[in-house]
Amino acid sequence: MDKRSFKITADGSHTLYVEKLDETYHSTHGAIQEAKHVFINAGLNYIEKNELNILEVGFGTGLNAFLTLLEAEKKGLKINYTGIEAFPLDEEVIQQLNYKEELRSTVKEEGRYNLLHSVEWESEQKITEPFQLHKIKIELATYTPKEHFDIIYFDAFGPRVQPDMWTEAIFEKMYNCLTKNGILVTYCAKGSVKRGLKTVGFELESLPGPPGKREMTRAIKL
Repeated sequence: MDKRSFKITADGSHTLYVEKLDETYHSTHGAIQEAKHVFINAGLNYIEKNELNILEVGFGTGLNAFLTLLEAEKKGLKINYTGIEAFPLDEEVIQQLNYKEELRSTVKEEGRYNLLHSVEWESEQKITEPFQLHKIKIELATYTPKEHFDIIYFDAFGPRVQPDMWTEAIFEKMYNCLTKNGILVTYCAKGSVKRGLKTVGFELESLPGPPGKREMTRAIKL
């Protein structure tokens, strides 16, 4: 991955800008706002189960995992969280991100955010008793899921810069690794993406998007 630089988004939280791709990791209209809207409100809070298996495509800054951990603790949920990432961030970059400060995290929560990043890759790690994390360094095209998930956070870079992440073959893989009534949520509402999701069998819901976006997509495996 090419050079990355920090940007402050509209809600005060950081994102990273990738010069080679001319793309940011999160919406410039608010990184935390976008993550909460798309992945927590439309994803995690949609499924009514006390134990959830979650797959995140694009672990990145760990923001989605951290927000999931915080929300799960509020609700008393048990979470088995798998995050795949082809280009893990350096510790130096992670420690400069301001999510802990912007979320007004307690000392205990800050420790858990740090642990999300510091635990080893390629094996299941306990962050808290009810939150298990398995980080895998791999490209999505070569990833073979070994379990079924209730929720997929599809947070890859957009189809403009990484079209190979948004193909029917990828969507079929995502469909097959979901449980019945499982969901895939993404910030993307591009027509070609929605057509691809429909083609492999998903039922789609177009939902109001986060700040700066008119729509987002929730795809359901019925």
